[in-house]
Amino acid sequence: MQLKDFDFDLPKELIAQHPSEKRDECRLMLLDKDNGQVEHKVFKDIIDYLNPGDCLVMNDTRVIPARLIGTKEGSGGKMEFLLLKRIDTQHWETLVKPGKKAKIGARFEFGEGLLKAEVTEIKEEGNRIVKFEFDGIFEEILDKLGEMPLPPYITEKLVDKEQYQTVYSKHDGSAAAPTAGLHFTSELLDKIREKGVSTVFLTLHVGLGTFRPVKVENIEEHHMHSEFYIMNKETADIINGTKEKGGRVISVGTTSTRTLETIADENGRVGEKTGWTEIFIYPGYKYKVVDALITNFHLPESTLIMLVSAMSDRDKVMNAYEVAVKEKYRFFSFGDAMFIR
Repeated sequence: MQLKDFDFDLPKELIAQHPSEKRDECRLMLLDKDNGQVEHKVFKDIIDYLNPGDCLVMNDTRVIPARLIGTKEGSGGKMEFLLLKRIDTQHWETLVKPGKKAKIGARFEFGEGLLKAEVTEIKEEGNRIVKFEFDGIFEEILDKLGEMPLPPYITEKLVDKEQYQTVYSKHDGSAAAPTAGLHFTSELLDKIREKGVSTVFLTLHVGLGTFRPVKVENIEEHHMHSEFYIMNKETADIINGTKEKGGRVISVGTTSTRTLETIADENGRVGEKTGWTEIFIYPGYKYKVVDALITNFHLPESTLIMLVSAMSDRDKVMNAYEVAVKEKYRFFSFGDAMFIR
C-alpha cells in the first residue's frame, strides 16, 4: 500500500491544544467496522456499547517529565534533551537539539549542576547515548527539572501535568501518553465494572517514535521503533477467559493493541510476557486477539491511522475521518475519541 492512501486534509484549527474540561465529555464517534456506519455520541456514552463479559485492556504507563533544558559546559549554549529509552541507572538514549553540539565527550549541566550529562555514543539515526551524573534519586531530580514532552503539534503549556496522564497511570517510563485512555474517569471505570465488564492493565512505555513520520512511499518498507512492554499473568488469564466465554477484548489505544498483538499466538491466546515490540500493523493484518478498539483521531500518513485502518478497512476508516473533519471533531492527543466495534 502507498503512503498517499492514508492522507487527508486536516484544518489546523481541529488540532486540540488542550484537553476537554471533563475527561469523559469529549465527543465519541462510533464506527461499525463491518458496514462503516458512523454515529455521534459523548465519550461517557461508551458504557452503553460495552457488554457484560467484555474486557477492556488499558496501558497503565505513566509519562515522565522527559524534556530537559540545559547548557553546554564551556560555551553555555542552550540545549534540549528528550529522554527516549532508559538503558541502566545512569545511561539513557536521548534526542538532543541542536545535535551538532552534542559530539561524543561533550558535557552538559541542568539546574545549575544538580544534574550533569556526557555524550558517550551517537546512534546510527542520530540519537545520543548519554551518561547522567547526579547525587540522590534520578526520578526526584527529573521531577524537579524536567518538563512534560508534549507532542510537537501542541503549542500551549499545560496548566496541570496530570492532564497528560491517565487516571490509572502507574508505572513511570513513557515519553508520551497513551492518549486514548485520557478520556476515562475513575467514576466511569467504576460504572463499567459494575456492568460486568472486566478492566485489566498491561504496560507499554511509549516512545517519541510514535510521532515519527513515515517517509517511504511503500509503507511496507517502513521500520517501526521499538517499545518495552510488560504483561502479567493476571491480565493474561482474564483476557484468555474473556475469549473462551465469547466476550470481546476491547483495546484502549494503539499501544495496548500493539502489545496484545505482539504477545498473542495464532489462536489469540496471550501469556505472561516481557519484551520489546516493533510490530507494524496496517491493512491486510488479521487481528489475533483484539476485537474492538477505542482510539483518538490520528495524524495523516501516520502508522497509527494505518493500525486503525486494519481494524476495519482503509476505505471505511478514511470515510469516517472525512466525516470527523466535516463535523469538526478535535484531533490528536487531547482530541475526541473513536470506538471501532
